Amino acid sequence: HLAENGGGLVEPGGSLTLSCAASEIPFAVLPVSWVRQAPGKERLGVAFIDGGGITGYADSVKGRFTISRDNAKNSLYLEMNSLNPEDTAMYYCAARVGYDYSRHPSAYHYWGQGTQVTVSS
Repeated sequence: HLAENGGGLVEPGGSLTLSCAASEIPFAVLPVSWVRQAPGKERLGVAFIDGGGITGYADSVKGRFTISRDNAKNSLYLEMNSLNPEDTAMYYCAARVGYDYSRHPSAYHYWGQGTQVTVSS
């Protein structure tokens, strides 16, 4: 239902944009988010957007990451700037059945396979 793309290796201070393509779900009306998981750590929601376009961010990425969606293309994006090694993680696209987004990964029902982002010199 969800497929991420765009991960890779980037130097500290660099930028990367992730994309997520949705299929077989009513993407346009669902709250969606980007969730990341670093080795040995729990999943953490980092950016959120509801069906109306209202967004939210984890404090650790606020001002550096921008989430957006294109409902006509059933697509979700995450623009990441000023990346640092602490941003290294597997990044997942997730969607939930509901009206509002949630900051808790457990609230999401649909998940992609993830795309790896590594920030290193």
